[in-house]
Amino acid sequence: MTGDTHPTGAALRRALARAGGPELLELLAAELSGAELTTLLLEVYRRRAERLTPAEVLRRHRTDRFVAPAPTDFALLRRAEDLLLAALPAGFRPLALSPLVPLAAHTAVATVDPRKVVATVRGSEVAADPTNGLALEAADRRARALAADPRSAVPVRLATTQRVVRAQHFDTPGMLAHFQLFGLVTAGRDTGDRAFERRHLLEHLRFAVRALADAGVRRTELRLTCLDAAAAPVLAQVRAELAQTPGVEIVEDPNRASGRGYYTGLCFKVFAEIGGQAVELADGGFTDWTQRLLASRKERLLISGFAVERLAAALDGEGGEHHGPGGRAGAPREDAL
Repeated sequence: MTGDTHPTGAALRRALARAGGPELLELLAAELSGAELTTLLLEVYRRRAERLTPAEVLRRHRTDRFVAPAPTDFALLRRAEDLLLAALPAGFRPLALSPLVPLAAHTAVATVDPRKVVATVRGSEVAADPTNGLALEAADRRARALAADPRSAVPVRLATTQRVVRAQHFDTPGMLAHFQLFGLVTAGRDTGDRAFERRHLLEHLRFAVRALADAGVRRTELRLTCLDAAAAPVLAQVRAELAQTPGVEIVEDPNRASGRGYYTGLCFKVFAEIGGQAVELADGGFTDWTQRLLASRKERLLISGFAVERLAAALDGEGGEHHGPGGRAGAPREDAL
């Protein structure tokens, strides 16, 4: 049962007391099959929906942070998405992901608290980050490649733009539970000497630099964090390769607190100077998701995520105002999810 240290602790105890005790929770969570639980919950929500009046639905539309439309200018949002898509390196395949992912897609390999994700009564979850869905698809494609050739090292490069939903509460006024993220992943196999990490980290960072330059950003800051001493040569090579890129500053950020235990080896943040301020627009790094999904320590995965609404605000000259979670710009992090 949820403990008192979590905000839902007391509320859960009260609900269980009214519903017949903790035994009900065990029955629903463990004893019913997935199909039985879905059947039960569908009937519960059918009955609750039948009790709602049109006026109550309208009131919910006005007050529910999960359903309110975003204030972002739609044309600017589309322009930001088009800029990111146009900047994709050759070999990346854009996908139109479903708004749903399998239950536990955000928690089974990404260590995210499931209470921060919106679950559905049909045993799925509303997408909270595009890189999770992309990683599942990349793992499936890698599995098929390995079935044909057990030593296949052909990388899988996927990208998408997706409106995502987060369930946690934020104190900042105007924060919505949904916002637009652009995600890309590269999955492949370790071929020795960290060649995968060197090649594809450079590719992701150069994509970020190009996309922001196309958006009119004159100064981009890449903050690189080495989480494993063995990855230090990769950081050094990436820094050397990008050192002469106009308008780009490369900063080592060894004291970064977020993402530890979430990313492996190396991670990064991308900041743009907008209206005289440094605005975080992207976040990414290496994860062990495909290693765990495919049960192979040879698999590698790099993810990146970009805050489309923040980029749209930059195009509008608003100095980086945004309507997604504060401090959350890109790929999912344990502290943000």
